[in-house]
Amino acid sequence: MGKIRCNLTVYFEEPFWVGVFEVIENRKISAARVVFGAEPKDYELFEYILRYYTGLHFSPAVDTVVKDIARSPKRIQREARKQTSATGIGTKSQQAIKLQQEQNKQERKIRSREQKLAAEKREFELKQQKKREKHRGH
Repeated sequence: MGKIRCNLTVYFEEPFWVGVFEVIENRKISAARVVFGAEPKDYELFEYILRYYTGLHFSPAVDTVVKDIARSPKRIQREARKQTSATGIGTKSQQAIKLQQEQNKQERKIRSREQKLAAEKREFELKQQKKREKHRGH
């Protein structure tokens, strides 16, 4: 009995999230494409696989070269972390909101720094004026 390998790749294809199921069996690959709509969560993907995997319509099998690479679970975890950190997790709207928050933060820092410098300058001028008033008669 040969090995059967199944992969699920989820990616964003304007304006929906798409999943591609690939099944490699006996050196032949077949695929099925599923449109999810909104970004699916892990538990939603798991539930989808449990409910609808048997009803997927796979393409006809095509010969392929199967590379049997034994990779450690830690390496796979590192690669997954690297992929998610590059793009970030969240929808486009969440990323836009985060960008807006960062811009507001930078503006707030600049504004508070200017206020702080103005307050320091005002205090310095007051001290200088007091000094002049003390030495007026001499």
